[in-house]
Amino acid sequence: MKKVLHWLDENLESTLCMFLLSVFTVILFIQVVMRYVFNNSLSWSEELARYLFIWLVFIGISYGAKQMKHLKIDVFLNVFPKKFRPYVIIFADVVVLVFAVIVIYSAYSIVTQYMKMGSSSPALRIPTWFVQSSSIVGYVLTMIRQIQTIIYRIKELKAGDLEAFEAKDEEVPL
Repeated sequence: MKKVLHWLDENLESTLCMFLLSVFTVILFIQVVMRYVFNNSLSWSEELARYLFIWLVFIGISYGAKQMKHLKIDVFLNVFPKKFRPYVIIFADVVVLVFAVIVIYSAYSIVTQYMKMGSSSPALRIPTWFVQSSSIVGYVLTMIRQIQTIIYRIKELKAGDLEAFEAKDEEVPL
C-alpha cells in the first residue's frame, strides 16, 4: 500500500496529463482524417476533445504546483531583502492555497446545482456536473500539493537552506 501511495504521489498528475493529452490528440487526429479524407465528421469528437482539454488544464495546474512552477514575479520578489524572500515565497504559497480552497468551495456549489438540474452534454450525453467537477478535482490536488510545498519550504527555512528558495529548473523533492 505504501508503494502505491508513493507512486501516486510521484506520478499521479503527470500520468493523468499524459493520458488526457494522448487521448485528446488521437481524437482530434481522427476528426481531421474523417473530415478531410472521408468528407464526414464525428458529432462527438469536438465535444470530447473540449472536455479532455478542460480536465487536462485543471490537472496541469496541480502538476505545476507539485513542480513549484506556478507563476511568480521575480522582479517583485527582488524588491525584498534576500533574508525576507523565503517568507514572501511561503506567503505566496499560502495565498495560492487559500485561492485553491476558495475555488473548491465555489466549484462545489456549482457542481451541486448541475447535479440537481440533471443536465447533460449535447453530443455525448455526459452529465455536465462531471465536466464541471474537473475544477474541484484539479484544485483539491493543487491544495494537497501546496500543503506539501509549504511544509517542504518551512523545513528548508528551518534548516537554513536559502538556496531552496531560488529559482531552479530541476524537480524539487516533496
